[in-house]
Amino acid sequence: MAPFSDTLRGAALMMAGMAAFTFNDACMKAVSDSVPFFQAVFLRGCLTVALLLVLSRAMGGLRLRLPARDWRLIGFRTLAEIGAAYFFITALFHAPLANVTAIIQAIPLAVTMGGALFLGERVGWQRWLAILIGFAGVLLIVRPGTEGFTIHSVHALISVGFVAARDLVTRQLSRGVPSMSVAVSAAAGVALFGGIGAAAQGGWTPLPTVALAQLAGASVFIVGGYLFSVMAMRVGEVAVIAPFRYTALLWALALGILLFDERPSALTLAGAGIVVATGLFTFYRERRLARRGAVQRG
Repeated sequence: MAPFSDTLRGAALMMAGMAAFTFNDACMKAVSDSVPFFQAVFLRGCLTVALLLVLSRAMGGLRLRLPARDWRLIGFRTLAEIGAAYFFITALFHAPLANVTAIIQAIPLAVTMGGALFLGERVGWQRWLAILIGFAGVLLIVRPGTEGFTIHSVHALISVGFVAARDLVTRQLSRGVPSMSVAVSAAAGVALFGGIGAAAQGGWTPLPTVALAQLAGASVFIVGGYLFSVMAMRVGEVAVIAPFRYTALLWALALGILLFDERPSALTLAGAGIVVATGLFTFYRERRLARRGAVQRG
């Protein structure tokens, strides 16, 4: 077991990463009032790529000479990243921040299910039950067939599928592939997608100073979220640290109330609680199984 101080540091880094990602989301939602969708995606993407390249030069880790198999996987992963960005930001532009954040907390459940269905990973009945209950919680948030249901809830759900696909492809990459190379490729792909969309729409909206600051903030926060989350996974026990990703929901609730005057319904909060609880159970089960396997191998 990792030293307590390492685990505590890892938990703090994970919480910082989730805060950074949520502040990025808030910046993107705020900019939706003054900047068209594709233009916002393009500009944030360009700024993000520039920041990542500066960091890679300072810290190293960017390598382009990779096996053809890994480049194909990075290509598939980038396509999944583009799909996730499109549907997630579309939902973010139109739906409450806390609702969208609550829905994407189902990503660990979706990854576990995808691993079982497509990668042949063993998932016992307890985790299958947790997945089913977790997605029932998502239905409480989305509430299809009610007045609160919108197409943007579906967009958030679709983004969960794309992120799960992205993470499953990431698992197939060789160990020697630098994380920075993967991150730069994904950011460049999203920026290119936004640029093509902006060109197809025609015209260019002049940026107010506030909107430019919001986009710059979004870029800094998304890079910070990436760095903090990667650092967190390299410190302490992953199984202990990973559940702290759910602190993103607390940030989303707070920012939604403070910045956008959004107050989630009781059903949304109940659904979010179910999703988080089942996700935590899944982490707990995976930790126990990993320990049991380590004992058997020993």
